[in-house]
Amino acid sequence: MAGGSLLALLDDIASILDDVGVLTKAAAAKTSGVLGDDLALNAQQVAGVASRRELPVVWAVARGSFLNKAILVPSALAISATIPWAVIPLLMIGGLYLCFEGAEKLIHRFFPHAPSHDSGQAAAAVFSGNMEKDKIKGAVRTDFILSAEIVAITLGMVAGAPFAAQCMVLCAIAVLMTVGVYGLVAGIVKLDDLGIFLSTVKGPGSPVLAILGNGIVAAAPILMKVLSVLGTAAMFLVGGGILTHGIPAMHHGLEQFAHLLHGVPVAGGVLKALVPALLSAVFGVLAGSVVVGALKIVRRLRPN
Repeated sequence: MAGGSLLALLDDIASILDDVGVLTKAAAAKTSGVLGDDLALNAQQVAGVASRRELPVVWAVARGSFLNKAILVPSALAISATIPWAVIPLLMIGGLYLCFEGAEKLIHRFFPHAPSHDSGQAAAAVFSGNMEKDKIKGAVRTDFILSAEIVAITLGMVAGAPFAAQCMVLCAIAVLMTVGVYGLVAGIVKLDDLGIFLSTVKGPGSPVLAILGNGIVAAAPILMKVLSVLGTAAMFLVGGGILTHGIPAMHHGLEQFAHLLHGVPVAGGVLKALVPALLSAVFGVLAGSVVVGALKIVRRLRPN
């Protein structure tokens, strides 16, 4: 009798683990788009750090990301079980914050002398000698929003599964995404060091390695600039996408528009995928600019 109960228990566990594996794979595929945005944003956030401090900064942000997910996973499960209607509004607040940060970066880039929240923070960081800490805090804040979207997407994928399976899938995705993103970020920020190492290797094949190393050294700054642009664009793509998804009329309008584009004879499928995302990003730019403008008005009215 006891043996039969044990076998039944093991069979149940195996069935749950099998379901968890399938759901984890599906959730990873569903969140892969956010993973790309997360990678671009975090590589951008740690750019500009002294070479000897790059890996410690990446590790500090990774620890913050693990802490974010340790807060988000149980919170998401609790909110989903008690007040599921609050998930979308909370995500929209996070999306609006991403658009706000992105708008400030654009303003600071095109109007470098214009006062902005970012430039004020940077000046304070230089003055106090805490720029690295501020950079880490900013990266962890941004990671929180992206992690929240990853958790929300995953939760939507496993909503019909047993509670134990939901917990395991969310934990698996949280660990896989964090290790994957920050492992790649660490590799990207150390590309120049890899290039220098290859260019100084002596022995058979050293000329080929030197050419490869010099190519990596030359390409690394270009890659970081590209990632900086992609990181800012990702803020609007993710933030704007969250906002438009949370407004039913706009979300349905974009879906209908995308359906019409699918009938275009040339590259209809590509347009169906790209145009709604670009329109969401434009909406994100507008929303973020409105928040920046509103904050400037508030600061003028309340200078203290």
